[in-house]
Amino acid sequence: MTPKMTAKTKLALAGTVAAALSLASAPSFAQSGDMEKCFGVALAGENDCAAGPGTTCAGTSTVDYQGNAWSLVPAGTCESIETPLGKGSLTEIQRPA
Repeated sequence: MTPKMTAKTKLALAGTVAAALSLASAPSFAQSGDMEKCFGVALAGENDCAAGPGTTCAGTSTVDYQGNAWSLVPAGTCESIETPLGKGSLTEIQRPA
């Protein structure tokens, strides 16, 4: 006899499976060419990686639209993203500190 799954257990299991599936698909999505690095569009602490000297990686940008921090965006959209400091760039942006 197997124990009955409670609604709470089912919900926890569904959440775990959904999280695992989303993590498993993220790298292939970025590597498939559907996404590109876009510099200067991330809000502070919300970058995907590369936030300059003294930082480690994702979530380490210290100011909004930091020029050396990037986020993954759909391919072909980066340079059309408008921010208060200008548009996104496929390469690092030099911005005053």
